Amino acid sequence: MDYETFVYQVYLGKYDAVVADATISANRSKYVEFSLPYTPSGVGLVVPVKDNVKRSSTIFLMPLTWGLCLLSLLSFFIIAIVVWVLEHRVNPDFDGPGKYQISTILWFSFSIMVFAPRERVLSFWARLVVIVWYFLVLVLTQSYTASLASLLTSQQLHPTVTNINTLLEKGQRVGHQSSSFILKRLRESGFSDANLVTYGSLEHCDELLSKEPARGGISAVFMEVPYVRVFLGQYCNKYKMVQTPFKVDGLGFVFPIGSPLVADVSRVILKVEESNKANQLESAWFKKIDESCPDPLTSPDPNPSESFRKLGIDSFWVLFVTAAIVCVTALRKCMFHFLKENPDERNLQGLWERFLQPDRNSYINQVKTCQCSMKKQTMAFKVSTFSFNFPFFNSC
Repeated sequence: MDYETFVYQVYLGKYDAVVADATISANRSKYVEFSLPYTPSGVGLVVPVKDNVKRSSTIFLMPLTWGLCLLSLLSFFIIAIVVWVLEHRVNPDFDGPGKYQISTILWFSFSIMVFAPRERVLSFWARLVVIVWYFLVLVLTQSYTASLASLLTSQQLHPTVTNINTLLEKGQRVGHQSSSFILKRLRESGFSDANLVTYGSLEHCDELLSKEPARGGISAVFMEVPYVRVFLGQYCNKYKMVQTPFKVDGLGFVFPIGSPLVADVSRVILKVEESNKANQLESAWFKKIDESCPDPLTSPDPNPSESFRKLGIDSFWVLFVTAAIVCVTALRKCMFHFLKENPDERNLQGLWERFLQPDRNSYINQVKTCQCSMKKQTMAFKVSTFSFNFPFFNSC
């Protein structure tokens, strides 16, 4: 016997009351009276969740947007060219035949990515450019590492369905409790009887949701919120309540119209609600099998469904703009000094030829070094996860 029949038997006088989880509805209140609700209710839409992240061999490309990838790659070459412009006239590491200089630029652009360039940087402005770029690369690599680690180690669970309209548009099979109240509301919403499946227990519901609709399964299930709390207390890692499409007043006790027990029972319910006994009863009713499962009412989103957010230019534009300003300032300073040293040269080809020649008057050439500095040694040490190579000289 379903709840609708139970309630109607009270109206016929066969029963004096129904003490059960009867849903308070406007239609039933026409011929019976309800006590105050002892628990809130409603009809929740529960759907499976799945991990949408495809962990393929190209997953290492997912943390960054294509815009940030292209900008970073272009910036590596630009920084290398800027350093070459600032250094090649005063630093022998950036001087030599044309092919050697091109290979030096390419090598420097990629070695700076791992903080291990073998070329020394001598001029002040070149060092300033490299310092700013090192900081940008450090922030970028750490953010990339954290994002990739999140992709590889944590699940990105998303609901397969987000609302009742999607189910109606696709003609999906759905499950419901063996309650005429929910069945009636589903029919009124537009579901055909062929797409409505009744489940008998929570285990049966889990079995139906685990199957594909083509194999006799269902795409979603409608159940009253108190039952949702019990169901998700066991299967919160597999399912999620995404919507409460139907509202009801709650669950209460049923009495004949005019029964003096309605006021007395309602008063007792209020007293229980105002005491600690209500929390104890609720903990006993909605006891979780898996204690890690949150309550869908107090924590309605146990499996966050936000899409994975890739790292884009908008997250690092301040650093890129800062690096660009430093590069432009350094290039302007370099060009100003070069043109100041060659005021009589007006031919572009002549200026280019002079620009390719070493600057013998640079202050760097005037820096005194000790006689024993010809014996270079390399000291390698590790800071965090990056290796640095620093040339140093024996003291005199």
